[in-house]
Amino acid sequence: MKSSASGSPSPTERLGTTAVKRRKNVLSDAELDRIGEAGWGPRTRALITWGPAGLLIVALLTLLGALAYGGGSAPLVVADPGPIVRWGLPAARLAYNMTAALTIGGLIVAVWCASRKEPEFERAMSLAQSGAAAWTVATIASALFTYLDVSAVPFSFDATFGEGMWFYLVSLEVGQLWLMAIVMTAMLSTFVFASRSRWGTFLTTGFALLTLWPIASLGHTAGAAFHSTAVGGITLHYTGAAIWLGGLVVSAIVALGAPGRRRLPLIERYSQFALIAFIMTGTSGIVATWMNVGDWERLFMSDYGRITLFKVLLFIVLGWFGVLQRRYFIGRMQKNVAERKPTLEPLTYLVAIEFLIMGAVSGAAAALGRTPSPQPQIAAEELAEPTPAQLLSGETLPPPFEFSRLFTEWRLDPIWTFLSLMGLAFYLIGFYRLRKRGDKWPWWRLIAFAFGILILLYNVNGAMIVYGKFQFSFHMTDHMILSMIIPIFIVLGAPMTLLLRGVKPRDDGSMGGREWVLHIVHSKYAAFFSHPIVAGINFAIALLVFYYTPLFRWATEDHVGHMWMIAHFLLVGYLFVESLIGDDPTRNRAPYPARLIALVLVMTFHAFFGLSIMTGTGLLVAEWYGATGRTWGPATALEDQQIGGAIAWGIGEFPTVILALIVGLQWAKSDEKRAKREDRRAQRDHDAELKAYNEQLQRMAERDAQQ
Repeated sequence: MKSSASGSPSPTERLGTTAVKRRKNVLSDAELDRIGEAGWGPRTRALITWGPAGLLIVALLTLLGALAYGGGSAPLVVADPGPIVRWGLPAARLAYNMTAALTIGGLIVAVWCASRKEPEFERAMSLAQSGAAAWTVATIASALFTYLDVSAVPFSFDATFGEGMWFYLVSLEVGQLWLMAIVMTAMLSTFVFASRSRWGTFLTTGFALLTLWPIASLGHTAGAAFHSTAVGGITLHYTGAAIWLGGLVVSAIVALGAPGRRRLPLIERYSQFALIAFIMTGTSGIVATWMNVGDWERLFMSDYGRITLFKVLLFIVLGWFGVLQRRYFIGRMQKNVAERKPTLEPLTYLVAIEFLIMGAVSGAAAALGRTPSPQPQIAAEELAEPTPAQLLSGETLPPPFEFSRLFTEWRLDPIWTFLSLMGLAFYLIGFYRLRKRGDKWPWWRLIAFAFGILILLYNVNGAMIVYGKFQFSFHMTDHMILSMIIPIFIVLGAPMTLLLRGVKPRDDGSMGGREWVLHIVHSKYAAFFSHPIVAGINFAIALLVFYYTPLFRWATEDHVGHMWMIAHFLLVGYLFVESLIGDDPTRNRAPYPARLIALVLVMTFHAFFGLSIMTGTGLLVAEWYGATGRTWGPATALEDQQIGGAIAWGIGEFPTVILALIVGLQWAKSDEKRAKREDRRAQRDHDAELKAYNEQLQRMAERDAQQ
């Protein structure tokens, strides 16, 4: 190969030199493993190996100290269960928290951080298996100690003790929650041992998070004021803490045996979840603390408040460590990989300190569960003169409705508020990423999505939910907004398309957010349920099944049922609207005639559903809506229900008309695009298709003439 006459390299030589440089800059797997192992010496391995043991020791010592300081271990004046129960119950609860974290952390690492093709996946699942089995044992021990605590009877193996505990587990609400927790953890143990497929591990992880709910419900007195808000905050707090603590322990242990090239991605992926868990734990902790403390004076002057402040201080330190990890250490590790330097040793010391601090936080949290709260939690039946509304829900009736109440009546739903704000934050991050790299994303999609999220935030926290607890008409308004209005704006925002464009694909076989979305939307289940005819039938049947079965009573009386109701209405509405006007990727997009047929069928059914409630003479969930003690608004609960039927008909028809217009516009736009494509093709091939058609007609005419 010769150079040019001027002595400069030829284009071919320049390309060859660039290719050689690129090959030199690309590190092989062996080089990446060598770089990773260079910073993973005996001292580093010892820190990770003994770190979890240090966490347990610090947690136990903190638990003992906090119990002694806060009075959680002090003998009771009446019916004292004895020192074994006083100290054993919080220790069992600490074991419950730790084993739950290990189980959930192992599942999160397996589902999000590790590739199913690599040994790290099986290590994470093995840790989750051990954690799930231990979680079941810890749950049984906690239930036993709780029974000994409330009954003040000595432990024995006779029939009387067994009968008493069985009565406690099946007849009392607290015992029923413990029995549910035992059954759920036992089921989870089976699922973790049996699940290795993508769908299996994904669903098992969701079930593990759901398993936290029964015990989270025990963190606030049932029937007391703001019980649903408190339980939502505590559930979020437990979930965030389990993901954060368990993910740190499992990712560190799994990284110990991983090749050097796979350690940095493992840490980066856990760090993403740790940030979300930190926000979840911190925000929900504020809600839970305020429910148990009540004011600033109690926070600073009570033993409970001071232990909480100690926990908050450690939490802030952990947050600062997280900032260091994300902003400094991970960036430095990435730079060291490029410069062929050891990568992990500096971060290991930080992780070891995090183990110890998390142990102290866990011990303090377990002690708080036994420490007397300065904020009294009084169930409605214990009040001197409870109102009918308080006996039903633990809350007082809101004031008589007037227009201004739409802006003054609020009740916080921590879980849906957190999910809504995180969804909006992720959307804004994706929008920023596309804009930063020069890609376009329509502003109107951002506005539509944000508007839908804002409506959702108002709907789950505002006057509709406050009044809907006691008036069917407000409940139906809430339902229609959730299933018919919010999904339109969410679908117009095309969040899945934004995610697919804004998130880099993984190349190691692991499943991140992008991969999970593609796996779900391209599955045969999504293809079936997202067809407009199926989605329309599902939408219609969901109305009948919900309102004319015990599901409506469950959603009205129970907080979990209420949470399920919101998720159900949103999902059913989203699938239906997405099948009609969505631009997000799906396996099969139905033709426009099928979409209009589905829309007309749903519109017709919705009208009949509204009319059936308007003209009905039987009161739905009469033991609730007929017993609230309301003295304002519609004269009777049945009249209010009939107003709700009119709302279902009226509000339900308006969005369907809007959807019909959008489908029609999209159909016309699609025909216009197809016509333009055919015109361009005709210009390229000089109307070859038209000429062939004319020639065929000519031959047919000649054949007819010859006959």
